[in-house]
Amino acid sequence: MKDYAEPLARLIDELKRLPGIGQKSAQRIAFHLERTPREDVARLATAILDAKDKIHLCSLCNNLTELDPCEYCADVKRDAEVICVVETPYNVVAVEKTREFHGQYHVLHGTLSPLQGIGPDQLKLKNLLERLKGGKVKELILATSPTVEGEATAVYISRLIKPLGVKVSRIAMGVPVGSELEYADEVTMLKALEGRREM
Repeated sequence: MKDYAEPLARLIDELKRLPGIGQKSAQRIAFHLERTPREDVARLATAILDAKDKIHLCSLCNNLTELDPCEYCADVKRDAEVICVVETPYNVVAVEKTREFHGQYHVLHGTLSPLQGIGPDQLKLKNLLERLKGGKVKELILATSPTVEGEATAVYISRLIKPLGVKVSRIAMGVPVGSELEYADEVTMLKALEGRREM
């Protein structure tokens, strides 16, 4: 005897394919949707399909957008001489939350990971190089994650860009605000010391 009716089992299987959703979460979501009025579920389904149909990549920076170019690339108040390179579109949101960065962005849509078959050709680098050819960009800020893949990607891009005469910088890393030094590992502590600044 099956645990669930076929449509419910299929819904659970599809939900499990989403990032961060395991069997238990998929079951909870499926049962929640089953109890939800049909019109609410229809709104959710329409929102998903609208996002899938209407959102595409910005032709300049590869951010997700409905308009091309995206709002960041089209904003004349933003500093076009500084580009912040990030791994994913939601990294743009994280940088924007600081309200301190006023330059433009470039989204790679991944990091170098030879074990997963992701090399330079799989990253969105071609249009970054096109943007740098005009000579307008003065600084590239590499804001990839402090992982092995993020570091490798930052080093690769740095070596690729430096011959073009563009300043390449890396975001500071180290001890997170609000944490205790005793819990910091040696790599985190090393990065904190290397990224120190004068007060």
